[in-house]
This record gives sequence, C-alpha cells and structure tokens, in this order.
Amino acid sequence: MNFWKLTGLGLLLILLIAGWVLYDRYRAYLAPNVPGQLDDPYVEIPTGSTFEEVLALLSDRGLIVDTTSFRTVAKRLQYARPNMRAGRFQIQPGWNNLKLVRHLRGGPQATVPLVLTTERLPEEVARKVSRFIEPDSADFMALFTDEAYLQQIGYRQETLLSLFIPNTYDFYWNTSVQDFMERMQQEHERFWGKDNRRDKAAARKLSLAEVYTLASIVEKETNANIEKRRIAGVYLNRLAIGMPLQADPTCVFATRDFDTPRVTDYHLKFDSPYNTYLYRGLPPGPIAMASIASIDAVLNAEAHDYLYFCAVGDGSGLHLFAKSLAGHNQNAERYRANLRQRGLR
Repeated sequence: MNFWKLTGLGLLLILLIAGWVLYDRYRAYLAPNVPGQLDDPYVEIPTGSTFEEVLALLSDRGLIVDTTSFRTVAKRLQYARPNMRAGRFQIQPGWNNLKLVRHLRGGPQATVPLVLTTERLPEEVARKVSRFIEPDSADFMALFTDEAYLQQIGYRQETLLSLFIPNTYDFYWNTSVQDFMERMQQEHERFWGKDNRRDKAAARKLSLAEVYTLASIVEKETNANIEKRRIAGVYLNRLAIGMPLQADPTCVFATRDFDTPRVTDYHLKFDSPYNTYLYRGLPPGPIAMASIASIDAVLNAEAHDYLYFCAVGDGSGLHLFAKSLAGHNQNAERYRANLRQRGLR
C-alpha cells in the first residue's frame, strides 16, 4: 500500500472520528432528550437533593430519555453539584439537554397557586398549606405553636387564625415556613390597608383580631353573602348592650364536634370560653378562617334594631330577623312549621 493510500485512509479515519465526535456532541447537547409528550410537565426538586437524586427523579418521572447524555451535559455546564438547586420547574416537551440543564440551573421557577379558604384550626391550615409547598405540616405546626415567635409577630395561638386572609396566592414550591409566614403578614397588612378597613374597625372600637373573630362567627352562620351584613349587625347590637352573643357555631367549635347535624344541649352547655351562651363578649379568637365577604360584612354591618335571627327552614339557607324575643319566638314557630311541611320534623 503506497503512501497516498495510507494518507487517504488516515484522513478518512480522522474524518470519521471527527464526525462521530460532532454527532455525539450534537446528540448530547442538541438532540431532543425530553419526550415529545408529557403527562405532567412539572418537577419538584427537593431542598438538599444531590445530583444523582435529581437524575433519578427526572428519569423516574419520564422527563428524560437518555440519562448518560444528560449527565455529560450537566457536568460540562457545571450543573452537577453536591447540593442542587431546589424548586418546581416546568419542562417543555422535546427539549434538548442544553435547554433542560440551563432551565434547571438558572431558569425561572414555576409558581404554585396556594389556596386558603375557611379552615377552622391552625393544624388544618398547616395540612392545607403543606399540600401546596415543600415543608410538611409538622414544620408549620412547630412555628404555629411557638409562643415566643407568635408574640414576636403580634399573635397568640388563639388569635393566629386571624393572620390568614382567604385567597389564592402564588408561591414558589420550595418556600420555607418562615418565608410563608412573612408573606402572610405582608398580605395581612395589604388587606387591612385597603378600603379604609382599619378606620372602620377603629370606628366600631374593635381591634383587627376582634373584627376577624366576629367575622368568623358570621362565616359559620350563613353562606348567603346577601345577609351577612344584617347578621353582623345583630351581633354588634348584642355586644353593645352586653347581651351574650349566643352563637351556635361557637359552641360547635368549643366541642370540636364539627360533623354534628344539629346543635344540642351538649353543645350549648359545654364549658369553654368559646361558648358564647355561657360567656359574654367575643370568644378568645376566631372559630374559623373568615372570608373577605364576612370581614367586610362586620366592617360595613347593617344598622338596625334586630337582636335575634333564626333560619327560615324552607331550604333557602336564609334567616328571619326579630327585634324582640316575642318576635323571635314567632319566627321560630314559622321555622318549625316549614320543617314539618318539608317532612323534616
């Protein structure tokens, strides 16, 4: 074999090797490595994860096809570290390793819509929030029961629920418990700073926590926003003359008998500072998270002379109101008659 043939074969071999290197680099960096269709495009990388744990997570979730090429690109782009970046990320179908690694390394996190509604107890709030973000309910309860921390932010365990304004909030999945609480304080201040809410509370000579506590009672008395202002007015009238609130939902809260179909003597006679049949004034704190509609109903309560109300009993969920006990008794009889007519009594 002459010199030129050997030279030609050598050049061909070099070209083949160069081509293979280029193809291998193309395949590793630029060829799609995320499947073209994803059932769930979101991945949550826990705090403190190692690179191998992230790699296994992506593979197990079916978010990457080839782990070897992903590992290669991750190391060359210095994404592979002992302590990986945590968070929730949205992965796009058909991404190559270059796009995927850059996104996980420094791209924006996908937020989580965290929904707070009308939970009754701090432990229910803890369970609810832990469904949306990384810390578990025990992490939240450790802070919710820390008296020194609560005093620092201006609350007690009995009043902590008044911090939370029911709404939907966008959070990063790996938000810490402390950061969550700071956000809730900011949202609390923002809420009370709108629509003259602080001034309206002061005009009624109520603290913000007291407004919230009364609103939580209104919340549990009716689902009909149309009559919340009137019910709030009844309770404010009772407070003004020193009459016990006699709110059935407070007795249910006192017993924690939340599944009861009706209030009985057991509930009404249960000895607890939350029992507003036995103790005058507001209970020590909210009996549930109060909706914005209920809070505003207290702040903008209807001015009237009603002291009593009872359900209509016709299935509407609405109430009858009275200024005197005699009128209330007539309404109560009407309620019972409506139940009999519906075959419920």
